[in-house]
Amino acid sequence: MKIKDITNYLEELAPLSYAEDFDNVGLLVGNYATEVAGVLVTLDTLEETIDEAIAKNCNLIVSFHPIIFGGLKKLNGNNYVERVVLKAIKNDIAIYATHTALDNTHLGVSAKMCEVLGIKNPQVLLPKKNIIKKLTTYIPFAQANNIREKLFEVGAGKIGNYSNCSFNMEGKGSFKGNENSNPVVGNTGELRFEEETCITFIFESYLESKILQTLYKYHPYEEVSYEIITLENYNQNIGMGMIGELPSAITEDAFLKLVKKKFKTGCVRHSNKLDKKIKKVAVLGGSGSFAINNAIQQKADAYISADFKYHEFFKAENKILLTDVGHYESEQFTKNLLVEYLSKKFTKFAVILSEKSTNPIYYF
Repeated sequence: MKIKDITNYLEELAPLSYAEDFDNVGLLVGNYATEVAGVLVTLDTLEETIDEAIAKNCNLIVSFHPIIFGGLKKLNGNNYVERVVLKAIKNDIAIYATHTALDNTHLGVSAKMCEVLGIKNPQVLLPKKNIIKKLTTYIPFAQANNIREKLFEVGAGKIGNYSNCSFNMEGKGSFKGNENSNPVVGNTGELRFEEETCITFIFESYLESKILQTLYKYHPYEEVSYEIITLENYNQNIGMGMIGELPSAITEDAFLKLVKKKFKTGCVRHSNKLDKKIKKVAVLGGSGSFAINNAIQQKADAYISADFKYHEFFKAENKILLTDVGHYESEQFTKNLLVEYLSKKFTKFAVILSEKSTNPIYYF
């Protein structure tokens, strides 16, 4: 089993195109062709994480946070990032990071937070834009059904809970090949009119290469006519954060106690209590102050995230209970999610949950 086999599977869960523009995801250290001895799953990759991988005979670390975030201009070991990368390279250990690619998937970080809290029927809080594309192509009438089915098989035409979605329109296409052409129908230099089906599909952007390969493979024409555009539509199943409901409404104090217990935190920072029951809850792993207004607009009673600054608590405006559980605490279950996902697929080598806490924050 090669590293590429593992990363391909991870990217079915969290396609790299889901990641935010500022992020650095994918294989950060190592070679895709390397054979895998074992996988260590962690939230962060530190020097002690490399040591743990060595001790457990794991030559691939799957990390949530990327150890290389900005550009590295030198590798002298002068800071913890450089030391981690140097140690990984010296010991032939690859590092792969998922970060916001996993944040944005509906089975990712926020979904795991909902599972831990028992939140029912969670929906995406901030649906993501610009990851839906539309393909329009023109196919000879006789081959249209076959090519349509082949494109469906590789993911074209999937909308939420529906698959095999397309729009079809019949008409006549025209073409005239020059002296270098080799037309499938008609003759060189001849103006030809052909009965064709215009088929339109939407698809997620990460599937583009696979869809085009399939189109070229099965389309009969020497020159394949098609167009692809990026849509402004939101994808309701992909995006940051989630919102859903607790099994029953509880008091604010009971809610805060539940959050503190479930997220195993020494401190829960929160905005002013409003003396109302908590039922509808929004969550977002990591730094989530940017979604406070979204949680309010969707009528959440409470919003759980991390890294709220002093003035950001004022944004509650007596409309919502803002709850800061800590960055590490909000994301701590992510590595369990990744282990569960990988263990179902790969059984020929160990997929190990890191035993090390990489939380840099302590409570007194």
